[in-house]
Amino acid sequence: MSQAVIVLWTILLIVTVLLLPLIISLLHRTWVASKNIERYFKEMLEAGLGIAGNTEHIKALDDTIKVAGGMLEVAGEIDANANTIKGALADRAAKLN
Repeated sequence: MSQAVIVLWTILLIVTVLLLPLIISLLHRTWVASKNIERYFKEMLEAGLGIAGNTEHIKALDDTIKVAGGMLEVAGEIDANANTIKGALADRAAKLN
């Protein structure tokens, strides 16, 4: 090999050896950051599932409100019928007195 090739290889080897710790450090920081991001996403998933679990009852409450509306209609009819019965009994009581 020629002297120029040996000098170039030597320079590249020295640069590589000097930059290797920096490269390893940057790779390690990237790995730690990715692990933190993964942990944050797991926490976000747990929180999202908790929110979804706690809000799933809203549909049941909507159903309850619909049923309550029907119950109010029936209660109004019962009240009207009770007033009719009350009036009829009052008329009969008045006739007996």
